[in-house]
Amino acid sequence: MDQTIVETMYQNLLTETKDQIFYITINREDKLNALNILTLTEIKNAVLSIYDDPSVRGVIITGKGSKAFAAGADIAEFANFNVEEGTRMSEEGHAVLRAIDHCPKPIIAAINGFALGGGNELAMSCHIRVCAERARFGQPEVNLGVTPGYAGTQRLAQLIGKGRALEFLMTGDMIDAQTALQLGLVNHVVPADQLMAKCEEIMNKIKTKAPMAIASVIRCVNAYYEKRADGNNIEINEFGNFFGSEDFIEGTKAFLEKRAPNFRGN
Repeated sequence: MDQTIVETMYQNLLTETKDQIFYITINREDKLNALNILTLTEIKNAVLSIYDDPSVRGVIITGKGSKAFAAGADIAEFANFNVEEGTRMSEEGHAVLRAIDHCPKPIIAAINGFALGGGNELAMSCHIRVCAERARFGQPEVNLGVTPGYAGTQRLAQLIGKGRALEFLMTGDMIDAQTALQLGLVNHVVPADQLMAKCEEIMNKIKTKAPMAIASVIRCVNAYYEKRADGNNIEINEFGNFFGSEDFIEGTKAFLEKRAPNFRGN
């Protein structure tokens, strides 16, 4: 029997755990799920809460309703910020999305509608992006006289390349789901009524793999893009460390015995 655990500790999020998947839904439908400071803080806390939780194997993030995944930051909240307040807002936003990017559990963005500004930055910080056919994407910050503040300039260039990212960022244009797929901004486009099922299909496949190996893949890929260290050496060390793990012993044994492995995350 499936076990569902519903959390009620957040003001702007709905969360539940079902079949080892932690679901986070941004619950500000009347504001198109705009990312005010409280919402971002709650997303960070929710993600950090499952880092070391063995009962959770992955996360799916989405927005409440049919219109928006997250329609950017809450402009009314920061319109009168000074330089120090704006800088602190960006620093805090970076920290939130870094917590997602560096999560040892896979995180999938289920993009059900508009993903604009901070909403697109939130989606890009997730490891995999699946969107509904009606989804729309944009970084319209230049229309407000400002640049993206939550690593949008960095992650967009990584995902779609420098030239396309610069055009996207400097025009502030919005693109549709198929264009996002062609550019490499999203992994899959599906009908709206199949969005969550597609995310769960991917996550359930990942759940059959060794948890430690999944966490290692995330660390190695992040190392390549962040250039804080030699990604090749990180991969070498990560690979070698697995030879002392029980999951590696089980995985190779299962392969040789022609059966499905039973990974336990150690």
